[in-house]
Amino acid sequence: MRLGRQHVRDGVIQLRQQKTGAVLVIPVHPELAAILEATPSEHLTFLTTRDGKPFSPAGFTNWFRDMCKEAGLPRGTSAHGLRKAACRRLAEAGCSANVIAAISGHGSLREVQRYTAAADQARMARSAIETVASAFPSTRTSSGKPV
Repeated sequence: MRLGRQHVRDGVIQLRQQKTGAVLVIPVHPELAAILEATPSEHLTFLTTRDGKPFSPAGFTNWFRDMCKEAGLPRGTSAHGLRKAACRRLAEAGCSANVIAAISGHGSLREVQRYTAAADQARMARSAIETVASAFPSTRTSSGKPV
């Protein structure tokens, strides 16, 4: 709710977390960079109310809930869920808990692990088997007989 163009420099977003005071420096994803480039910039924050003012925390929560309802998303969908989903996607992409924490700003790896518990286990298991198969190629021929 507080982020604006003033937080983006040289392809990174730099912000101080409100809860912990920690400074995060996060590279801007190329798709987000394209969207920001194409978006008018007459406000100090990226997200604004209909009146062009920054959202209050409660105002944003209510607006987000209304937009989710309008979009037909499941009840209970929240903006906070986006953070959890981002952590899960990073885990599914093979990022370590430390790497995920560098993006999410979590101070504890235990919290990151809680957020990534819903990571796609089947996808990660497939990746593990592909890695092992690549590291230790088969010694069998296409007929299944040993070489």
